[in-house]
Amino acid sequence: MGKKGKNEKKVKGAEKTAAKMEKKVSKRSKREEEDLEALIAEFQSMDAKKTQVVETACPPPSARLSASICAHPEKDELILFGGEFFNGKKTYLYNDLFFYNIKKNSWVKSEIPNPPPPRCSHQAVAVSQGGGQLWVFGGEFASPNGEQFYHYKDLWVLHLATHTWENIKAPGSPSGRSGHRMALNRRQLLVFGGFHESTRDFIYYNDIYSFSLDAFSWSRLSVSGVAPSPRSACQMTSTPDGSGIIIYGGYSKQRLKKDIEKGTIHSDMFLLKQEEKWTWSRLSPSGNKPPPRSGFSMAVGPAGRAVLFGGVCDEEEEETLEGDFYNDLYLYDTVKNRWYPGKLRGNKTEKKKRRRGKKNEAEGDVADKEKEDDASKGPTEVIKEIVTEDGTVMTIKEIIPGAQEAEEAIDYDEEEEDEEEEEEDASALVEPCPRSSAMATVRQGKLFLYGGMFEVGSRQFTLNDFYCLDLHKMDQWEVLVGMDPKTQEWLEESESEDDNEEEEAAGGAEGGEEEEEESDDTDEDEHPATKDGETLIDYQARTEHYWVGLARTNMGADAKDKKVAKVALAMAKVFYEDNSEGA
Repeated sequence: MGKKGKNEKKVKGAEKTAAKMEKKVSKRSKREEEDLEALIAEFQSMDAKKTQVVETACPPPSARLSASICAHPEKDELILFGGEFFNGKKTYLYNDLFFYNIKKNSWVKSEIPNPPPPRCSHQAVAVSQGGGQLWVFGGEFASPNGEQFYHYKDLWVLHLATHTWENIKAPGSPSGRSGHRMALNRRQLLVFGGFHESTRDFIYYNDIYSFSLDAFSWSRLSVSGVAPSPRSACQMTSTPDGSGIIIYGGYSKQRLKKDIEKGTIHSDMFLLKQEEKWTWSRLSPSGNKPPPRSGFSMAVGPAGRAVLFGGVCDEEEEETLEGDFYNDLYLYDTVKNRWYPGKLRGNKTEKKKRRRGKKNEAEGDVADKEKEDDASKGPTEVIKEIVTEDGTVMTIKEIIPGAQEAEEAIDYDEEEEDEEEEEEDASALVEPCPRSSAMATVRQGKLFLYGGMFEVGSRQFTLNDFYCLDLHKMDQWEVLVGMDPKTQEWLEESESEDDNEEEEAAGGAEGGEEEEEESDDTDEDEHPATKDGETLIDYQARTEHYWVGLARTNMGADAKDKKVAKVALAMAKVFYEDNSEGA
């Protein structure tokens, strides 16, 4: 009883501290947000002039991160909304809306009157009621120089049957925030966490709100048990039976001193379950957990499995912040409470062809060897050099058997051959380059991944490539849209900024796209071309010196050799995939 009382006091104390901090942040950020409200109002007045729905076939959306992508609840379509783009000097926020037809592999831009204002780091959930609806909550808007932020607390619904936006004004909503998570749970939307930031202060949340899709009303849930610590950008997944939700990971930071902040990457896991009342409990999953990271992408796959892709692990040093970006895949089984690494199997048909080819080759070699003299029957030593993922050059000695040994080798063990084929396929498979803040969703058992970003030194590469992976087969990524990040425009920040920044930014999404299009004609460096039949590993080994030099130039002399080598491999891989016919 005494222990329970102490825990309750701790919870109440933490709530009071959070309330004080929120009031402090709110007061300091009020003036900043008032300045940005005028700019947001300008966007809304421009959108208000549109009176008709205009749908236009278009190329894929421009490069962006922190947008939302959802599977249409009624059709074989994906819906992409919002996001941001940074070109080194200016931040662009979008409120454009795109529909992707999966069967036709085509995009349509849909301009609907009175949409939500531009934003990123919001949340969107698609539901099947009312002919299909897309619900959007929160997010942030940033000034063109990226130094001021406005955090939304508005709730919108896109009626997919009628193509109309509606602003839902219900009291009791969560405070303005971005980086939160929202999931459908039975007949309600649950919102958890997020953060609010001003120029000088920030606060992270661990509260949870419910929005009823029947009553159109908000309520803050009163939850017992020990809750996750305040955080943003976590993974939030509903359990298959609809009885609760699962929270994994996330990111938060705290101020140690006046000018010193420390970031924390969370890797803990919690279950929020409703029986008689809502209760938090900590989960201890088995299996292969993902290494700690933030900025990962998430989606819900077949059989209620949560899918996690990519992300970044920042290494904080005295005056620098460097990140290791990932492109690996993990699956979490919500029923078994177990993590699995998402290993690709490769194309089975191609494997069988290669296996038959190897067997025939071995038989042919035996016949040829029999015609040669005894001296030629001895084993031959071949030396190969292979570049590993971390940039290390490995020297491998391979012994090719003579005729007698080759005859014996024909009758190989099937399982060992499968393992060798899988390893060979894994190294040659096309896959998205490492990244964070990409958009992910699942439709009919297929994972779709769009955009995101990665960094090389002080430069940010924002992507608009598009991939698909069949989660049932787990064979290989399909490239729907390729992209060479080297073609992007990047403007170095100058000491003096134009006074009319806000005026220039009023073009919204179109402005960002125009600048990107213009950049395509500039800075066209000639990279080493790929050769016919050349594998990715061979290309990386042959052009290693060039890509390491390019990565070193971008990252600076102080960058660690290991990271330079890793980035060089990633850049070479992206170029190879976009320019090789065999990729």
